Amino acid sequence: MKAAKKTRRIVYILRVLLLVLAVFIATTAIYMTHPLFGKKPSGARLERIKKSPQYRDGKFQNTHPTPQVTQNIGVALYEYFFRKSPDIKPAVAIPAIAIDWNKLPVGQPALVWLGHSSYLLHLDGKNILVDPVLSQQASPMPGGGKPFPGTNVTTAAALPQIDYLFISHDHYDHMDFETLKKLRTKVGKVICGLGVGSHLEYWGYSPEQIIEGDWWDAVDLGGGFSVVLTPARHFSGRSIWGANTLWTSYVLQTPSKKIYLGGDSGYDVHFKEIGDRFGPFDLAILENGQYDLSWKYIHMQPEEVIQATKDLDAKVLLPVHSSKFVLANHAWYEPLERISRLSISQHVPLLTPLIGEIVNLNALNTTPTFWWKKKS
Repeated sequence: MKAAKKTRRIVYILRVLLLVLAVFIATTAIYMTHPLFGKKPSGARLERIKKSPQYRDGKFQNTHPTPQVTQNIGVALYEYFFRKSPDIKPAVAIPAIAIDWNKLPVGQPALVWLGHSSYLLHLDGKNILVDPVLSQQASPMPGGGKPFPGTNVTTAAALPQIDYLFISHDHYDHMDFETLKKLRTKVGKVICGLGVGSHLEYWGYSPEQIIEGDWWDAVDLGGGFSVVLTPARHFSGRSIWGANTLWTSYVLQTPSKKIYLGGDSGYDVHFKEIGDRFGPFDLAILENGQYDLSWKYIHMQPEEVIQATKDLDAKVLLPVHSSKFVLANHAWYEPLERISRLSISQHVPLLTPLIGEIVNLNALNTTPTFWWKKKS
C-alpha cells in the first residue's frame, strides 16, 4: 500500500514538472516571436551574405579562431555567478550631466558619451549616432540589464535629427529595439554590417535608409564624409541563431576629422592593419569594460586597449563600454581606473568625460579626470 502511494506521488510530481516545463517552453516560444529579437537575413540579402569572404560554413567567422569562452564552461559559469566584485554596481547615482541638445555648439566639433557604447558625434554640421541604447534595459529578458542610476541623461525622443546612425553589431547592448523604433523617423542613413539591415527593415526602416557592407567596403556619403567598414574580433546574434549578421568597426572620415569607431572587439592583428592602411586617427573610440579572462578573445583587457590605440596610430583614446550596465564581474569603475593608470604610464592621451558631457573635440582634456572617485 505504501509503495503504491509513493509511486502515485512520484508520478504526480513528474506530471507537474512536465506541465511546468511545457508551459515554460510554450511561453518562451511565444516570447521569442517578439519583434525585439529581430529577423534572420533571407532572400537577396542572404545571397549577398553568402558571397562574403567572412561567411563560411553557414555563418560569419573571425579572421582567426575565436572561442567565446576560453576555459571550462562549468568553471566560467561558477565564476560568473559566484565571484562578482562587491562593487559591481555603484552604491549611489554616478556623476552625469542631463543633456540639453540645444547646447550643441554650432560650427564646433563635439562628442557626447551617452554611457556604455552609445555616443553622438557632431562633426562638420552632421549628427552621427553610434550604437544607441537609451531604453531601460540592455537585455532581452524582461527587467534585465537595468542601467545604473544617474546614467539616463537623454531619451530617444529628445535627440536631434541624426544624419548617420552607425550600428557595430546586433547585440542588445548595442542595438536596442525600443530606441531604434523611436529614432526611425529621425534617421537619415544607417550604416551597418551585412545582414543587420534585416532587423532594421523588420522594425520599420526603409531599404533606402540602410547601407550594409562587408569588411573593407568603402562608402562615399557625400559632402566630404566617407566610411570604410573594417574588421573586428567578436560575434553576433539576437536569438537562437548566431553569427548570421556581421560585426564590424569603422573608419570615419569627415572634412575635418578621421575617427576610428571600434565597436566590440578582442585584440588581434586587425588593429595594426587598419592603422597601417588608414592612420593616423584624430581619435580612437575603443571598448574597455565588461571584460573577463574567460572571454579574452572577444573583449579586450585595458592593457590591450592601450596597445590597440598604438597599433591604430591614434592621437587620442576614448574608452567606452563601461559605466552603465553590468555584463561582467569586475567593479563598475575598474575599467576606467585601470586604463587611466596605464594611459599615464604609457603616455597615451585619454578622454574620460562624464556621461552627458559635451566635449569640444578641438580643445581636449587628455588627462584622466578620475570622476568615478568623486561623489555625485
